[in-house]
Amino acid sequence: MLFSFLMTAALLSAAAPVDTLQASAIVADRGLVVSRTDTVNVQSFQDVSSTLIFVPSIYVGDYGSAAGLKSASLRGLGSAHTAIYVDGVRVGNVQSGQADLGMMDLNDLSQVVVDYAQNSISFRTARPVFHGKNVAGTAKLGVGSFGTWQPYGKVAVKLNKDWSLSSHVAGIVTNGEFPLTDGAKRINNDLKQLQAGADLFGTVEGGDLHAKIFYNGSDRGTPGSLSWPSTDRQQDRNFGAQAVLRKSFSPLYTLNLSAKGAYDKLLYQSEWGDTDYKQTEFQLNSAHKFHLNSWWDVSLAADIAFDKLNSTLYQQQRWATVVAVASAFRWERFKADVALEYAGTFDKDAKPWNSLSPSADLRLTLVEGLDLVAFGRRAFRTPTFNELYYPGYGNPELKPEDAWLADAGLDFSREADAWSFAAKVDGFYTYLTNKIVSAPSEADPSVWLPYNVGKAETFGAEAQANVMYASGDWTIACTARYSWQKACDKATGAALPYIAAHTFVLNPVAVYKGWMAGITWALKAGRKDSMGDMPSYNTLDAQLGKDFVLGGCALGFRLTGRNLLDHRYEVISGYPMPGRSVIGGIVFKF
Repeated sequence: MLFSFLMTAALLSAAAPVDTLQASAIVADRGLVVSRTDTVNVQSFQDVSSTLIFVPSIYVGDYGSAAGLKSASLRGLGSAHTAIYVDGVRVGNVQSGQADLGMMDLNDLSQVVVDYAQNSISFRTARPVFHGKNVAGTAKLGVGSFGTWQPYGKVAVKLNKDWSLSSHVAGIVTNGEFPLTDGAKRINNDLKQLQAGADLFGTVEGGDLHAKIFYNGSDRGTPGSLSWPSTDRQQDRNFGAQAVLRKSFSPLYTLNLSAKGAYDKLLYQSEWGDTDYKQTEFQLNSAHKFHLNSWWDVSLAADIAFDKLNSTLYQQQRWATVVAVASAFRWERFKADVALEYAGTFDKDAKPWNSLSPSADLRLTLVEGLDLVAFGRRAFRTPTFNELYYPGYGNPELKPEDAWLADAGLDFSREADAWSFAAKVDGFYTYLTNKIVSAPSEADPSVWLPYNVGKAETFGAEAQANVMYASGDWTIACTARYSWQKACDKATGAALPYIAAHTFVLNPVAVYKGWMAGITWALKAGRKDSMGDMPSYNTLDAQLGKDFVLGGCALGFRLTGRNLLDHRYEVISGYPMPGRSVIGGIVFKF
């Protein structure tokens, strides 16, 4: 039984592309309609870039190596417009609007869920599995290129049949000095990071509770671009606590409630002087679902958030509220979810911003195993504190960015004996107005300020197919994904920088008697920056592993080779990515 479970877990860990394509009922992470989603499983010793590569329409802004800032933009909307969640609670950053995904602790996560309609990426914590025991744990150690060490430890205790508690600690140390094409090395690219946390999982009558506390501390270099190398340093200290309660009080009423408090401290050290940023964040989110009858659900969501920034340069605080009403209809093969969201943002000594966003999600089962899906939504993005108030740069007259999102596609799935097959195809369109871009000011053209002068349009298509064969000792899976995007600035006709016109990902995986092997090949072509065309590039990663069952424990070995073709490329101009690298490690579970 344990051996069978470990083999299944190994396959799911390696076969990250075996996604879940779904349109569930009415409540999403933020209490609104759930629409088109993809789910990707997290692998051992994997970083954010190599995880999100399985979703071709996501652009991961990567400044290179483990120390580099990593942000995500979905379907051309920009990283500040793409919401990041951890276990259903949003990750806030009112200063820049960008959550640094490089600081995400993937060791303790099991899945990444991409919601296209809500334009969000949600990370889910792995729940402990006890296999009939009261204590379970995991110890991992990874060692790799560029002086990389990645230790991780986790212990979970089953308090009783309904409650469990887990705690973990993880670290990473790397010098980041990978070689460049001219024989030099990328310097000031080191990272020392410590992450720790604890999770409480519980089952209450009619629902469940998940509470967590977390800490992240890092000291890293910021090497700058090749044209403008830097000796700057950055220190991060992040503390937080959050809880999510889901409880059904009756067949009529279900409550989803979450709360969060966080404190983030960033110290940027430069030859021009040090700058301190201290952010305080509080959230209270609720969604109330009413199951009126077999074909009709109604929900009301109400969220409130407070953010405060104290920095060396300026101070500001913000109250924000979201209220949404939604309704879900089910008639045999047809499902419709509609919602209307109000968002209000109120900064100290500034004018308020108010917006109203409708959304709709439709699903029609044409025949068994074949669904037609579509969604449409309006979305706003309030300007960040830096865009509004940064001394010498901020423009307090900015308006929120205004976007319309639309998608239509087909889902197909079929199972036959040892085979299973799933496929989907989508066409999508996004139109963004009041885009915030920097431009020369009228008073002094040498001074650039942010203005609402941009209009952006993105349209494209995605296709993916998953096939799996499981019989006897063999389990084989393969996924192919393709995305075509055309993203341009409507005012100038120029392509939006760095978004690939063509992305193709191929990932075959095989498991046999404890052995696991897989490869990931990714191609990106048709990219541009402000200077014109950028070179296409492809990467080839390979994974090899073996699991042994030792009584009631398990010992596993993992070896991952990244960019095995040693393709020297840049995701962002002037910031080279590492060439060929290897990381190997052991995983012990008890």
